[in-house]
Amino acid sequence: MAWVVDTSVLLDIRIGEPREIGERSADALQSRVEQGLVVCPVTFIELAPAFGGRLAAERLWLTRLRISCSEPWLDADTDKAHAFWHLFIERKRQKLPPKRPIADVLIAAFASRFEGLITRNDSDFRSIAPDLSLLVP
Repeated sequence: MAWVVDTSVLLDIRIGEPREIGERSADALQSRVEQGLVVCPVTFIELAPAFGGRLAAERLWLTRLRISCSEPWLDADTDKAHAFWHLFIERKRQKLPPKRPIADVLIAAFASRFEGLITRNDSDFRSIAPDLSLLVP
């Protein structure tokens, strides 16, 4: 089953600084490429500035990394995101979690139907989806 690649890991590779973080992120992808790699549509959108808004360039770069960017968002993803967001806001009202962007909630929901998420931001995702399998470069 495929792994979802988080925006942070892709930016590490794209930007390449610091070099050792970019290399660790690239190694993490290489270790899972045979299982399949996909990006959430939210991640695809978040990457737009790294490509100057050039859609074709971003698609080509992901294809060269052997990462699919055509996996659809499903109703099940919406249902999971709905539940994650509700729980997140409940904890926030109790002043328990740190602030996280809605994008992380959507990426976590999407990743829930795959093997897991490759991310550098494991503490962010653990607070949103404690049962989500995470691979940290």
